Formats: sequence, structure tokens, C-alpha cells
Amino acid sequence: MDLAERKGHLEGVDARTLVAGSNKMEILLFSLGTRETFGINVFKVREVGRTPHITRTPNMPRGVEGLISLRGNVIPVLSLISFLEPREQSPEHGRTMMVAEYSKRTLGFLVHEVDRIIRVDWEKVKAPESVLSTNQGLITAITELDDGKLVSILDVEQILANAFGEALIVDIQRANVGDDVGIFFADDSIVARRKIVEVLDRLGVKHKHATNGAEAWSRLQAIAAHASQIGTAVRDEIRLILVDAEMPEMDGYVLTKNIKGDERFAGIPVVMHSSLSSQANHAMGKAVGVDAYVAKFDAEILADTLRPLLER
Repeated sequence: MDLAERKGHLEGVDARTLVAGSNKMEILLFSLGTRETFGINVFKVREVGRTPHITRTPNMPRGVEGLISLRGNVIPVLSLISFLEPREQSPEHGRTMMVAEYSKRTLGFLVHEVDRIIRVDWEKVKAPESVLSTNQGLITAITELDDGKLVSILDVEQILANAFGEALIVDIQRANVGDDVGIFFADDSIVARRKIVEVLDRLGVKHKHATNGAEAWSRLQAIAAHASQIGTAVRDEIRLILVDAEMPEMDGYVLTKNIKGDERFAGIPVVMHSSLSSQANHAMGKAVGVDAYVAKFDAEILADTLRPLLER
């Protein structure tokens, strides 16, 4: 797929906001020179093309091949297969590069080749714990194509953490709230959940979580049912809900629509926290009623977004 074809696939990106709330995702299929097929959310891919000259510099982290200049910007280039189980690489591997944006950061990913863009139902995207996988720590979800072929969706947040380390969280001011104030959050990335917990602990708020949208909605309904039984409001237990955009079984857009459509959660703000940082994704969040959209992962911005919503 050359750049012209890639642009053709992404024409009319505003129209793709219609995908929001449909529990569907569009993914670009690619391979790493092995028998497996991998996928990446098409909204994260800026372009695909032949790999340009890579400048190799000393002391680069494992998996980082070097740097390239892309329209005046210097970006790191990672070989995705380097983060999976050790295996012999195809001579063709790395001739194709995907340029992707994660958390307001542009990166190049070396792959064997790209295939096509498909639309999948999140209900058919499952967490890897339910299947045998030799790379469970780096695979955030798995889906099945119509022909029975499995597609692994890599946890790029974990890959970036492995390559560059996790961002340090500096001093975060506590929220001016009581000890009983709680937050519910949902995120399928182990790295993201760990960093969110660190932020919430420093804010001084209680928290509960789920690892995907379907689990989150089930737990939230149970909390609401219990509140109704004892005659209290859900807001007495949950002051704010934080959701990821991409999650197996039910994405953050559908989860937000469910929450906003249930009067039991009236008055509880929903914040979307996602590595999808483009304006199109902000528009998708707004379309389903999120109260704020925060790009991953800046602990201070996340804390500064949550604090006033908790204190109001």
C-alpha cells in the first residue's frame, strides 16, 4: 500500500466519526514476516510506505533501529518484531514502514508488509487471556477474520514502555475531596492501568476498574442496582468515570453512550483517556457525550482534568 492508496483509504475522515458508538473499529492488517497477522487501529496510522534511510545512533534502546527525518521532524523507528519472541527475521522484513501517532508522539514501525483495512465488531475482539498466546504481554486483543484467520492487536503502549521506559510521575496536587470520593476507570492496557492508579492514588481518591468496556458496563450496572436497593445515588460511590477508547468486546464510545443514556448515572462526568490523540477522535468522543478528552499519557494533564470535575 503506497502513500496515495493510504490517503485514499483515509479520505473523508470526518465521516468516520459515524463509527463512534457503533462498537466497530477499522484496523489495518500487517505482517511481520511470520505466520501471524497483526492489526493496528487505522486512526493511529498516518501513512505507509517504503522504509527510508535510517540513521543508526549509538546506545539506542532495544528494538529501536535508529532515527529518520520525516518532513522536517526527526522520529524514532522501531522494529516491531524485536519485541516479540526471538525468531529468525525474513530478509524482506523492515522494507515497509508505518508512521503512527501514539499519545501525541510520532513513530515509525518497521513491518514486513501491509495488507488491507477492514472493519471489525468490538464484540468479536477478545482479550488474549482467553486464548493461547506466546506474546500475551504484548498483545492487547485478538479478533477472527471471516476466513478463520486470527489477528493479534499489539499493545503499543507496552511496547513503547519496553523501549523507552515509563514516564515518571512528578508531584501531583491532591484533590480537595473527601475520603469517600471514588473513580471508576476502564482500560485494557496493563501499562495504562498501572499509571492511572498511580495518578489516582496521588489525587487521593478511591478507585475501581475494569479491563474492557463490556466488563465495565456490567460492573457499573451492578453498582447502580445496589445503589437503588439501598436508596442511594450512584454518584455517592462514583464521582467520575474514566474510559479508554479502544477496548475488547465494547469500546469506550459505546460504553459512554450506555452511561449517558442511563439516568442512574446522571451528573457523573465521563472522561475519555486515549492514545488516539487526533482531532477526529476528539470529535468521536464529543459525538457520544464525553465531558473531557485527554490524550495518553501525561499524568499532570490527566490529574488537572480530573481534579476540577471531582471537586465540583
